[in-house]
Amino acid sequence: MVIERLSDLPSESIDALVAESEQAGWRFMRRLAEEWASGANRFDGAGEAFFAALLGGRVVGVCGLNVDPYTVAQGVGRVRHLYVLSAYRRLGIGRQLVGRVIEAARARFDILRLSTQNPAAAQLYERLGFHRCVGAADCTHLMELR
Repeated sequence: MVIERLSDLPSESIDALVAESEQAGWRFMRRLAEEWASGANRFDGAGEAFFAALLGGRVVGVCGLNVDPYTVAQGVGRVRHLYVLSAYRRLGIGRQLVGRVIEAARARFDILRLSTQNPAAAQLYERLGFHRCVGAADCTHLMELR
């Protein structure tokens, strides 16, 4: 398994992730595909990055880093669209993807924020050093990088 930083994301490369996430009731992977196709979000702003976990050339997981669009504060990044196919979970792929996002964020951001409604994802983020946000509608977890 290899984690690669991507600058191109053909829609067919994440079709399986979109389909599986929608079957589970999650819409964020569809939003990723639509925003990439429209150019609304290609993780190509200053300090932004997008990573994919590849196994035999197949995308089995993804995670991105954006400038946080929910705050006017400077130096705040946002972890976006972490998803790993269910057959490949509990193998450390999510940890590696988020680790690459954190590593990329350190060069540009002071704080990383995210929002998740998934209890398993919340536990992963907390194991990686994120702390729960209290009283913020647009943030469930944050990490201070500096």
